[in-house]
Amino acid sequence: MDLTPNDVQRQILDSVGRILERRTDPQRTRSLLESGQYDIELHADLAEAGFLALPLSGAGPLEAALVCERVAEKAGLITTAATGLVFPMVANKVAPGPVALADGPDKPFRMGQFAKVILVLDGDRALMLSPSLDDVEPVANDRTGWPLAKLSRQALSNAESLGPGSAERLRNWWRTAIAVEAAGVMRGAVATTARYVTERIQFGRPIGTFQTIQHRLAQMTVQVEGVYWLALEAAYRNAEPLFASRAATWAASAAPLVLRETQQMHGAIGFTREYPLHLWTMRLPALQRELGGLSSHARFTAKLRAKQRVEPLTPAIERSTA
Repeated sequence: MDLTPNDVQRQILDSVGRILERRTDPQRTRSLLESGQYDIELHADLAEAGFLALPLSGAGPLEAALVCERVAEKAGLITTAATGLVFPMVANKVAPGPVALADGPDKPFRMGQFAKVILVLDGDRALMLSPSLDDVEPVANDRTGWPLAKLSRQALSNAESLGPGSAERLRNWWRTAIAVEAAGVMRGAVATTARYVTERIQFGRPIGTFQTIQHRLAQMTVQVEGVYWLALEAAYRNAEPLFASRAATWAASAAPLVLRETQQMHGAIGFTREYPLHLWTMRLPALQRELGGLSSHARFTAKLRAKQRVEPLTPAIERSTA
């Protein structure tokens, strides 16, 4: 199986890249984040071009995953994965606007205050909510890369059930989306770090020429590539439970390494709000914790491995779950 983008997929990515080049840059994203806003213009451009409806427009979830990963790499402040991947695959229709994903009524979730639709995991059922102003409350937050919100207690009484099996379907696509977004976020953080170490001079030469820095960058790159290809495989296989959970497991496992190493290589400047690194690194802990985080993904993967006869995991995954 070769998941390397084909000619059509490269054309999609080229078109998305032109939109991102026109609409996104670190200063703009930082300004939107600090003012608690949603990137309406970027969302509108991607929706108008059809990139938030790919699973239902003759392409498929793999193409949608490629778009989501690219937007995350550029730190776009929109709900690309929830809107353009999870919602079409779970609800079987095009989203009417920004979509948010909530794991029950009590946990803060990303960008819910901007959502036209919220998909909610509520025990063994999935709910679809078109929220009113009273249904969603913004949560004070300056420690993640997204604005957060919380559902009110009465919100679920206005929600529509998506029917039998919908919770499992939502959970599997959500896990796939976590891996897709994490891959893009990690790529952005590593790329920013790679540029920095070629410019930062210490002992008369760029620190990127030091072998220890090169080895650490290589180690991160291997981890990020693992997340990327497992995420694409999960999307390609329509978020089959094992493939979705092991992609999310790898993403949650790799996130702390990328966060730690990229921050350490930058030194103190990486912790400042003026420098853009935080646009990526502050998103990693949130992605790492979603849907119960590493322990939840790994336990679910282990249960599936115990119950099903499936193709062997890759050696890297077997090492990480040993």
